Amino acid sequence: MSTDNSSHVYRLHSTLELPLEDVHEFFEDAALPDGVEDVDITRRNNTLILKAVAKDKSISKYTPTAQLKASVTENRVYEEPEEVRRRASGPQWGDEEEEEPESELVEFAAFKGDRETVLQNTTLQYEMFLVLCDIAREAEKGTLTAITENDGDLEATRIVDGEERPSSIEVVEGAGDSDSQGGGVNWRDNKFIS
Repeated sequence: MSTDNSSHVYRLHSTLELPLEDVHEFFEDAALPDGVEDVDITRRNNTLILKAVAKDKSISKYTPTAQLKASVTENRVYEEPEEVRRRASGPQWGDEEEEEPESELVEFAAFKGDRETVLQNTTLQYEMFLVLCDIAREAEKGTLTAITENDGDLEATRIVDGEERPSSIEVVEGAGDSDSQGGGVNWRDNKFIS
Protein backbone atom coordinates (compact mmCIF):
# COMPACT_ATOMS: atom_id res chain seq x y z
CA MET A 1 0.00 0.00 0.00
CA SER A 2 1.28 3.49 -0.77
CA THR A 3 1.07 4.63 2.85
CA ASP A 4 4.50 3.08 3.39
CA ASN A 5 5.87 5.28 0.57
CA SER A 6 6.90 2.34 -1.64
CA SER A 7 4.98 3.70 -4.64
CA HIS A 8 4.72 7.22 -6.04
CA VAL A 9 3.25 9.03 -9.03
CA TYR A 10 5.77 11.64 -10.17
CA ARG A 11 4.35 12.84 -13.45
CA LEU A 12 0.95 12.38 -14.98
CA HIS A 13 -0.83 13.88 -17.96
CA SER A 14 -4.27 12.81 -19.12
CA THR A 15 -6.61 13.72 -21.96
CA LEU A 16 -9.02 10.82 -21.37
CA GLU A 17 -12.67 11.21 -22.29
CA LEU A 18 -15.38 8.57 -22.03
CA PRO A 19 -19.16 8.45 -21.54
CA LEU A 20 -20.19 8.99 -17.93
CA GLU A 21 -22.37 5.89 -18.17
CA ASP A 22 -19.25 3.82 -19.01
CA VAL A 23 -17.49 5.12 -15.88
CA HIS A 24 -20.40 4.01 -13.69
CA GLU A 25 -20.55 0.60 -15.43
CA PHE A 26 -16.79 0.18 -14.96
CA PHE A 27 -17.13 0.42 -11.17
CA GLU A 28 -19.99 -2.09 -10.98
CA ASP A 29 -17.54 -4.99 -11.21
CA ALA A 30 -14.08 -3.38 -11.18
CA ALA A 31 -11.19 -5.24 -9.61
CA LEU A 32 -9.77 -2.63 -7.25
CA PRO A 33 -6.07 -2.58 -6.24
CA ASP A 34 -4.87 -3.79 -2.83
CA GLY A 35 -5.56 -1.21 -0.16
CA VAL A 36 -8.70 0.16 -1.83
CA GLU A 37 -11.92 -1.28 -0.45
CA ASP A 38 -14.26 0.81 -2.59
CA VAL A 39 -14.49 3.99 -4.64
CA ASP A 40 -17.02 6.66 -3.68
CA ILE A 41 -18.46 8.38 -6.75
CA THR A 42 -19.74 11.91 -6.16
CA ARG A 43 -20.92 14.50 -8.63
CA ARG A 44 -20.83 18.21 -7.80
CA ASN A 45 -22.32 20.25 -10.63
CA ASN A 46 -20.03 19.50 -13.58
CA THR A 47 -17.31 17.74 -11.60
CA LEU A 48 -17.07 13.99 -11.02
CA ILE A 49 -15.02 12.91 -7.99
CA LEU A 50 -13.88 9.30 -7.54
CA LYS A 51 -12.51 8.95 -3.99
CA ALA A 52 -10.66 5.92 -2.61
CA VAL A 53 -12.06 4.19 0.47
CA ALA A 54 -9.17 2.60 2.37
CA LYS A 55 -9.24 -1.03 3.51
CA ASP A 56 -6.83 -0.09 6.31
CA LYS A 57 -9.08 1.09 9.14
CA SER A 58 -6.09 2.65 10.97
CA ILE A 59 -6.17 5.48 8.42
CA SER A 60 -8.06 8.29 10.09
CA LYS A 61 -11.41 9.28 8.63
CA TYR A 62 -9.96 12.81 8.52
CA THR A 63 -7.04 11.75 6.30
CA PRO A 64 -7.89 12.67 2.72
CA THR A 65 -7.46 9.65 0.46
CA ALA A 66 -6.55 9.93 -3.21
CA GLN A 67 -9.24 11.00 -5.60
CA LEU A 68 -9.65 11.25 -9.35
CA LYS A 69 -11.40 14.33 -10.74
CA ALA A 70 -13.11 14.67 -14.09
CA SER A 71 -15.15 17.43 -15.64
CA VAL A 72 -18.55 16.39 -16.97
CA THR A 73 -19.62 17.78 -20.34
CA GLU A 74 -22.53 17.12 -22.66
CA ASN A 75 -21.68 16.24 -26.26
CA ARG A 76 -23.95 15.46 -29.17
CA VAL A 77 -23.29 11.96 -30.50
CA TYR A 78 -24.53 11.14 -33.99
CA GLU A 79 -25.78 7.67 -34.81
CA GLU A 80 -25.01 6.54 -38.30
CA PRO A 81 -27.41 3.83 -39.45
CA GLU A 82 -26.19 1.22 -41.92
CA GLU A 83 -28.50 2.55 -44.65
CA VAL A 84 -27.03 6.07 -44.43
CA ARG A 85 -23.51 4.65 -44.67
CA ARG A 86 -24.40 2.63 -47.78
CA ARG A 87 -25.95 5.64 -49.50
CA ALA A 88 -22.96 7.82 -48.64
CA SER A 89 -20.53 5.34 -50.17
CA GLY A 90 -22.56 4.88 -53.38
CA PRO A 91 -22.91 7.29 -56.31
CA GLN A 92 -24.69 10.59 -55.63
CA TRP A 93 -27.28 11.74 -58.25
CA GLY A 94 -28.61 15.27 -58.40
CA ASP A 95 -29.68 17.30 -55.42
CA GLU A 96 -31.07 14.61 -53.18
CA GLU A 97 -31.74 15.96 -49.73
CA GLU A 98 -29.44 14.41 -47.17
CA GLU A 99 -31.17 13.14 -44.08
CA GLU A 100 -29.81 14.49 -40.82
CA PRO A 101 -28.42 11.50 -38.90
CA GLU A 102 -30.08 10.80 -35.58
CA SER A 103 -28.27 12.12 -32.55
CA GLU A 104 -28.48 12.24 -28.78
CA LEU A 105 -26.86 14.24 -25.99
CA VAL A 106 -24.40 12.13 -24.00
CA GLU A 107 -22.59 13.15 -20.81
CA PHE A 108 -18.84 12.55 -20.92
CA ALA A 109 -16.32 12.39 -18.09
CA ALA A 110 -13.11 14.17 -19.10
CA PHE A 111 -10.06 13.30 -17.02
CA LYS A 112 -7.94 16.10 -18.44
CA GLY A 113 -4.88 17.78 -16.99
CA ASP A 114 -1.72 17.08 -15.04
CA ARG A 115 -1.29 15.15 -11.80
CA GLU A 116 -2.62 17.80 -9.42
CA THR A 117 -5.70 18.35 -11.58
CA VAL A 118 -6.65 14.71 -12.21
CA LEU A 119 -5.14 12.81 -9.24
CA GLN A 120 -5.20 14.50 -5.84
CA ASN A 121 -4.02 13.61 -2.29
CA THR A 122 -1.19 11.22 -1.45
CA THR A 123 -2.77 8.43 0.65
CA LEU A 124 -3.52 5.59 -1.80
CA GLN A 125 -2.36 7.79 -4.71
CA TYR A 126 -0.56 5.00 -6.59
CA GLU A 127 -3.54 2.68 -6.17
CA MET A 128 -5.90 5.29 -7.61
CA PHE A 129 -3.41 5.78 -10.44
CA LEU A 130 -3.86 2.07 -11.20
CA VAL A 131 -7.64 2.64 -11.25
CA LEU A 132 -7.10 5.53 -13.69
CA CYS A 133 -5.04 3.19 -15.91
CA ASP A 134 -7.94 0.72 -15.96
CA ILE A 135 -10.30 3.56 -16.91
CA ALA A 136 -7.86 4.59 -19.66
CA ARG A 137 -8.03 1.08 -21.12
CA GLU A 138 -11.82 1.50 -21.37
CA ALA A 139 -11.64 4.95 -23.01
CA GLU A 140 -11.87 5.09 -26.80
CA LYS A 141 -10.52 8.63 -26.86
CA GLY A 142 -7.56 10.26 -25.14
CA THR A 143 -4.08 9.62 -23.82
CA LEU A 144 -2.65 8.84 -20.39
CA THR A 145 1.10 9.25 -19.83
CA ALA A 146 2.85 8.89 -16.49
CA ILE A 147 6.10 8.28 -14.67
CA THR A 148 5.69 6.29 -11.46
CA GLU A 149 7.81 4.43 -8.96
CA ASN A 150 6.78 1.04 -7.67
CA ASP A 151 9.02 -0.79 -5.17
CA GLY A 152 12.05 1.30 -6.15
CA ASP A 153 11.67 0.92 -9.92
CA LEU A 154 10.70 3.80 -12.20
CA GLU A 155 7.98 2.88 -14.67
CA ALA A 156 6.67 4.72 -17.73
CA THR A 157 3.02 4.35 -18.71
CA ARG A 158 1.41 5.36 -21.98
CA ILE A 159 -2.15 4.42 -22.93
CA VAL A 160 -3.56 5.88 -26.17
CA ASP A 161 -7.22 5.44 -27.21
CA GLY A 162 -7.63 2.43 -24.90
CA GLU A 163 -4.44 0.62 -25.96
CA GLU A 164 -1.18 0.36 -24.05
CA ARG A 165 1.75 1.68 -26.07
CA PRO A 166 5.48 1.23 -25.59
CA SER A 167 7.00 3.88 -23.36
CA SER A 168 10.35 4.62 -21.78
CA ILE A 169 11.97 7.08 -19.41
CA GLU A 170 14.88 9.19 -20.61
CA VAL A 171 16.97 11.17 -18.15
CA VAL A 172 18.45 14.32 -19.68
CA GLU A 173 20.39 17.22 -18.25
CA GLY A 174 18.16 20.26 -18.00
CA ALA A 175 19.23 23.82 -18.80
CA GLY A 176 19.32 24.78 -15.12
CA ASP A 177 21.37 21.77 -14.01
CA SER A 178 24.75 22.94 -15.32
CA ASP A 179 24.78 26.40 -13.75
CA SER A 180 23.20 25.59 -10.40
CA GLN A 181 26.32 26.86 -8.57
CA GLY A 182 26.16 30.43 -9.83
CA GLY A 183 24.16 32.88 -11.85
CA GLY A 184 21.29 33.17 -9.41
CA VAL A 185 20.66 35.75 -6.70
CA ASN A 186 21.82 34.77 -3.23
CA TRP A 187 18.99 36.24 -1.19
CA ARG A 188 20.47 35.31 2.20
CA ASP A 189 23.70 37.25 1.82
CA ASN A 190 22.38 40.14 -0.28
CA LYS A 191 23.67 43.46 1.13
CA PHE A 192 20.74 45.34 -0.45
CA ILE A 193 18.16 43.47 1.63
CA SER A 194 18.01 44.21 5.33
